[in-house]
Amino acid sequence: MDALSRAEPRRARGRLGAQSAEARAPAVPWARFSAWLECVCVVTFDLELGQALELVYPSDFRLTDKEKSSICYLSFPDSHSGCLGDTQFSFRIRQCGGQRSPWPADDRHYDSGAPVSLQSLVLVSRLPFVRLFQALLSLIAPEYFDKLAPCLEAVCSEIDQWPAPVPGRTLNLPVVGVVLQVHIPSRADKPESTSLKQRGHENLLPAPLVLSSVHELDLFRCFQPVLAHVQTLWELMLLGEPLLVLAPSPTVSSEMVLALTRCLQPLKFCCDYRPYFTIHDSEFKEFATRTQAPPNVVLGVTNPFLIKTLQHWPHILRIGEPKMSGEAGPASAQGSWGDGPRHSEATLGGLGSEPAAQTPGRGCLAGGLPKQVKLKKPSRLKTLDTKPGLYTTYTAHLHRDKALLTRLLRGLRRGRPADTLTTLLRGHLLELTQSFVIPLEHYMAGLMPLQKSVAPWKTPPQIRPFHQDDFLRSLECTGPQLTCVLKGDWLGLYRRFFKSPHFDGWYRQRRREMAHKLEALHLEAICEADIETWMKDKSEVEVVDLVLKLREKLVRAQSHQLPVKEETLQRARLHIETAIGSLPKDLQAVLCPP
Repeated sequence: MDALSRAEPRRARGRLGAQSAEARAPAVPWARFSAWLECVCVVTFDLELGQALELVYPSDFRLTDKEKSSICYLSFPDSHSGCLGDTQFSFRIRQCGGQRSPWPADDRHYDSGAPVSLQSLVLVSRLPFVRLFQALLSLIAPEYFDKLAPCLEAVCSEIDQWPAPVPGRTLNLPVVGVVLQVHIPSRADKPESTSLKQRGHENLLPAPLVLSSVHELDLFRCFQPVLAHVQTLWELMLLGEPLLVLAPSPTVSSEMVLALTRCLQPLKFCCDYRPYFTIHDSEFKEFATRTQAPPNVVLGVTNPFLIKTLQHWPHILRIGEPKMSGEAGPASAQGSWGDGPRHSEATLGGLGSEPAAQTPGRGCLAGGLPKQVKLKKPSRLKTLDTKPGLYTTYTAHLHRDKALLTRLLRGLRRGRPADTLTTLLRGHLLELTQSFVIPLEHYMAGLMPLQKSVAPWKTPPQIRPFHQDDFLRSLECTGPQLTCVLKGDWLGLYRRFFKSPHFDGWYRQRRREMAHKLEALHLEAICEADIETWMKDKSEVEVVDLVLKLREKLVRAQSHQLPVKEETLQRARLHIETAIGSLPKDLQAVLCPP
C-alpha cells in the first residue's frame, strides 16, 4: 500500500488528463456525473509533507485552496481517535464559491474511506445520500486501491451513464459489476415508509443490491449509548441548540451527528452541522471564540483537546469507547454501536455493512440495555479525560417516555432485528415531531385567505401575520396533547422554539408555499372569468396592463412551479391572445413583434 500511494497516483495524472480531453467531447461534459457527484479525490499522507491532494477526477474540476485544505485535513482520522485499519466516515464543509452547480445546497457532503496505508478515497457531492455513498465506497475503494487510476476512470465513466436522481423514482445504478437499486426520496413519500422492496429487475443480471434508503441511518445503532436521553437530545435539536459531540472515532462522530439531524423529520433541519470537525478547520476560531454565543451548529469531534477549548458550549455529549458493562466477550469487545480501534467489521470490503445485532445478555446491563451515558452538569468538565455523559444545564420540557425504553429493552432481550428496533425508535421520534408540528400547521392554515375572497380583477388578499400569543391560546383546543401521550411543559417548549432557526425556516417555507398557492388561486380566478365581458368598458391601457400581468403570471407559474393545472395555463394563453386581438394593429405589433 505504501508503495502504491507514493508512486502510482503521480504517474496516473498524465493518463487522466489525456482521457479527459477525449471524454469531454459532448456539448455538456460530465452532465450525468455531476448530477450525482462533484468529483472524486484521492488524498495521501506523507510523513514529511503531511496531507496532500494527490488526485482529483474529473481533472478539470476546480477546488479552491481553502476547500483543498479542508478536504486534506478531514480525510483522515484525528491522531487521538486511535483508529486502526480501514475506516469510513462522512464530513461536511462550507463551499467557498467559484464552482457552481445546479444543486441548491450551500455545503458539500463527503464520505471518506481511509485504509491503513494513509491514503483516502473521497466522494464529493452536494446530495445528502450518505447510505448510497457508503455503499458506493464499499464497492469502488477495494478496486481503486488495487488498480489505482484506471479503475477510477472506469468508475466515473459508469457513473456518467447513470440516470438523473429525479425525486420519487426508483433507479438501477450499475457500477463495478454490481447494480445498486435505490429510491430517490421526494416530498410525496410518507415519512414512516423507509424500506424499498425489490422491483423491476426480473431481467437484470446480476441481481441488484437493494438499498432500503439512500439517506436514512440505523437510528437505533447510532442512539444506542444515549437511548435514555433521546428525548432531551430531540428537544435540543428542535430548539437549534449548539451541541458538541465528542466521540472515539470519526465513524461514531459522523453517524451520531447525522442521526441527530435526522431525528426531527419531517421538520427540516435548518441549522449547520459538521459530522466530523478538526482544529485545522478554517472555522475553528469562529466556533472557539468566547466573545459571543456559540453558533447554532452540531459539531462532531474526536480530539479531547476540544473539550477544554469549547468548554463554554452549553451542551456537550461525550461518547466513550464501545465498552459494555457485564460479561466480557467477543460481543462486548467490539460493542454494537460504534467504530473503534478494536473493530474488525469496517474492512475495506464491507464499508457499507452494518454491525451485527447485539447478542442478548452479552455486554449489557442486567436488563439487556447497553451502558448509557449519564446526564451531568457542565461544571464537571475539568479534564481532558472527562467521563462519557451528556453535560448540560438544560432541563427537558417533556417527561421521558418510559414505555418506549421498556419496549426497546424487551426487543433487545428477545433478540429482535436491529431494523425492527430502528423502526420503533424512528416511529416514536416521528410521532413526537408531528404532534409538535400539527398545531403549528393548523394555525398557519387559518392565516390563509378564503378562496371565495380571491377575485379575478382585484389584487389578491394578503396572508395574515403569525401572532405567537394567539397561537399559544389556541393550544388549549388544538394542542399536541390531542395526539401525544407525553406530558410536560408544551407551552414553554413552543416559546423557546419561536426563537430557534427551525421556526424561522419552517415559517418562511410555509409562508412561501401559501403565497404560491394564493398566486395559483388568483390565476385560476382570472382564467375562469369572462374576459370579453370585462374588456367591454376598459381602455386600451388597462387591456395592455392585463396582457403584461398575465404574461408575468405565466412566467412565475413555470419558474416557481406553482400548483397550477396545465389546463389553467392554456386558458391564460387564450386570454392573452383574446386581449391582444381586441387592440389596434399598432399595439398588437408592439406586444407580438414578428
